[in-house]
Amino acid sequence: FQDPNHLESQQPRMEVEITNITDNIRIDCSSFTFHPYGSVLPGFTESPNPGSSTPVWCKPWSAVTINLNNMAGKTIRLFFKTADCTFRKHFGYAYIDVNSECSGEFTGAAYCPDDTAVNVIAPYGYETYKWFNSSFSSVIGTDQVLRISPPPPAGTRIAVELFPYNGYGCLDTLYAKLIDTLTVNAHAGPDMRTCNRVPVQIGMLPKPGIVYRWTPETGLSNSEISNPLASPDSTTTYILLASSSGGGCATTDTVIVQADLVNDSIRLIGSQAYCITDEDSAILVVQPTYAIQWYKGDLPVISSNPNVYQVHQSGSYYAVLDNNEGCVVTTAKKTITIDVPRPGISYPIKYALVNVALGLQARQFGKTFLWKPAVSLDDPATASPLFTGANEQLYTVDITTKTGCITTDTQVVKIVSHADIYVPNGFTPNKDGSNDILRPLLRGIKELHYFRIFNRFGQLLFETNKEYEGWDGLIKGNAQQTQTIVWVVEGLGDDNKIYKKTGTSVLIR
Repeated sequence: FQDPNHLESQQPRMEVEITNITDNIRIDCSSFTFHPYGSVLPGFTESPNPGSSTPVWCKPWSAVTINLNNMAGKTIRLFFKTADCTFRKHFGYAYIDVNSECSGEFTGAAYCPDDTAVNVIAPYGYETYKWFNSSFSSVIGTDQVLRISPPPPAGTRIAVELFPYNGYGCLDTLYAKLIDTLTVNAHAGPDMRTCNRVPVQIGMLPKPGIVYRWTPETGLSNSEISNPLASPDSTTTYILLASSSGGGCATTDTVIVQADLVNDSIRLIGSQAYCITDEDSAILVVQPTYAIQWYKGDLPVISSNPNVYQVHQSGSYYAVLDNNEGCVVTTAKKTITIDVPRPGISYPIKYALVNVALGLQARQFGKTFLWKPAVSLDDPATASPLFTGANEQLYTVDITTKTGCITTDTQVVKIVSHADIYVPNGFTPNKDGSNDILRPLLRGIKELHYFRIFNRFGQLLFETNKEYEGWDGLIKGNAQQTQTIVWVVEGLGDDNKIYKKTGTSVLIR
């Protein structure tokens, strides 16, 4: 339960109600409600990891009992209910299980003739216990577990008084007759097979009062429980020794766990990422086994069952390996990138003032850059060098990706005597590939502040601050008719001066 400190009626809770259905009588001392309210509940502890600032009370798995004295032949209803707080913000929940190993005697009341001690266990869930001899003349123990060493004669009777937590159960006295008729049968379970150390469960369900020990311990999750998980490196015969808690009635049983090991390693020969123009390759290798199926992504690769596979396409690859004995494993994935060079392009012409710095810019998909020739550039090994010169120059720029693919672009730089902005007198946006866009032509201008187009009524038709962007004669997808438009343009020159011009152009249909 969380303990949010609401009103008592609003707290998370668990309700237990035991009813004699036959007589329609509620068994009050076995019916009660658990709800946290700022103090420890009987048998509960406060969680050290509540997950929030709200305290959490919890109780581990524990066996509990219900007093059904004098109710033989009656129909009994056990009703359990859990609830969150009334605001549905704080949880309260429980798990209920039924123990199928029920009997009319205490665990340990039946013991083995060769036991060195008897451990008699009273029902769990009471605050205190008091054990007596058969005549109630002396107290022989005050814990839930009574240990008697050596065992008393068979037929000895003992009694225990059970004192419940206040308001959580019935005061009761139970009796036990100690008999030396216990038998123990070790059951290691059927032989099992494990694949690449994937654990399998061996053994049987535990029984109260029985002690279990497995040998060897190698590959077991816990060698001292009845049904451990086994994941040995090699085929192993496990021996289970089962005995009573007093050490008697020891019996053994064996189980063989066959360990199938398929080497699931995958090795790469060559490069994980390379350019298709290089003389490199990617070859994946797994260890030979009965059947091998290669996969690209999650699709099988047709006709690909050898243990060596050469990759021809980019993708994520792995193999499924089968040893024909039921052991199937999947290798780790290998991602292979086979890159292809991008086609080279020519950049728009750049116009520079004589001996005034002009920034050049290569495309940004590469890892390294090299401009050639290096003349008039401050750093030819960067994507954006500065040009400062007096002569027209044709450059190539080699763009190399991280996979080694090289793309060569070209850039022409022309020299102008002064900075200026030109706008054509007219344009024909008929999509014939010639003069379809009205845009400003920048000469010695390093930054376009704006280019705006208005109709004769002063309505803004188009606006941009990108150098190579222009108007295509459309407004909201509608073609505009022949007309004279007014444009205004402003930019910053390479000489750091502001240049502004206004003019008209004709849209011709």
